[in-house]
Amino acid sequence: MRVMISCGEPSGDMYAAELARRIRAREPAAEISGFGGERLRAAGASLLGDFSGLSVTGLLEVARVLPRTYAMFRRLVAAARRDRPDVFVAVDFPDFNFRLAAAIRRLGVPIVYYISPQLWAWRPGRMKTMRALADRVLVIFPFEEQIYRDAGVPVQWVGHPLLDVMPPPQPKGLLAATLGLSAAAPIVALLPGSRRNEVRAILPGLAAAASRIRARLPAVQFAVARAPHISDDLLAHVGSIPGAPPIVLDGQADELLQIADVALVASGTVTVQAALHECPMVVVYRLSPLTYRLGRPFVRVSTFAMANLVAESRVVPELIQDDFTPESVAAEALDILTNRARAAGMREDLRKVRLRLGTRGASDRAAQAVLEVARHGRATGLR
Repeated sequence: MRVMISCGEPSGDMYAAELARRIRAREPAAEISGFGGERLRAAGASLLGDFSGLSVTGLLEVARVLPRTYAMFRRLVAAARRDRPDVFVAVDFPDFNFRLAAAIRRLGVPIVYYISPQLWAWRPGRMKTMRALADRVLVIFPFEEQIYRDAGVPVQWVGHPLLDVMPPPQPKGLLAATLGLSAAAPIVALLPGSRRNEVRAILPGLAAAASRIRARLPAVQFAVARAPHISDDLLAHVGSIPGAPPIVLDGQADELLQIADVALVASGTVTVQAALHECPMVVVYRLSPLTYRLGRPFVRVSTFAMANLVAESRVVPELIQDDFTPESVAAEALDILTNRARAAGMREDLRKVRLRLGTRGASDRAAQAVLEVARHGRATGLR
């Protein structure tokens, strides 16, 4: 059984790695190859390329990496033509994976799209492309299944794979001490994104907000959860926060969110991660003015954070683009830190979000679906 997987960012790498492990558990002799990061490699995949440096947002940023992106595209198509996988699995990363999946499908390879892009949120015309492209779409949010089914797309809700990788809860005092923090003072988590250009755009504002928070609450503690591929120089702005320097953590975002009193987070997968830990949060995001101005008319939702979309209401504050200022972030965070009723209400709302996301086993259900599509392709001669 040959499986090719393509993911283009850290969250996708995490999901792809868990998928690869579950495929191997069901099909020990499976050969897994593709495009990803260190987690997918550690799960036993033979990588044809690494996404480091290619995962960016914004029109100008994408243009700068186009030559390397097209080189990677050609390498993956050539590998699929040579090795003829039984199934190709695209994991999110739509601008790249749509084109790659279309090229590989022309070789007669069945296509599974896992962690489907948010077609219902913006550029909904791509739903027609998905219908023509995918033999099966595996969605992770419960409300997505009916949207895809209504559009005539073969779809299956598998649940959210973050539930499979969450560490078990630990006593706050013990966990805080392990991370170099104190459970006796407020803890603010800073999660500025997983892409380098995101961190450049977002972390300065969060650091300035942290300075304002400390001016009001001198005992507050800050900790930064650093995503893979984020170098020390990109975190230099946290040095501007007065008082005790923030703790920088690698690979311990779950542990930090488990004990934080509030998290200041870039909109993305981490909002779901924080919701699963019932951690109150302030969600921020900023694109280049040109990218935002060109892209905003195509957005079909009134809220951006996945926690709010799953809740179908604005349960956590969102500060996007011009609304994202140090003053506004600090004001929201200070209110959560000092208003116990608001913090408790937000935790209860996030508990409901967690319940809506399903149960553990998403990665295994996804692996089963991938193998079903591969075997059906073999049986019907699609490969």
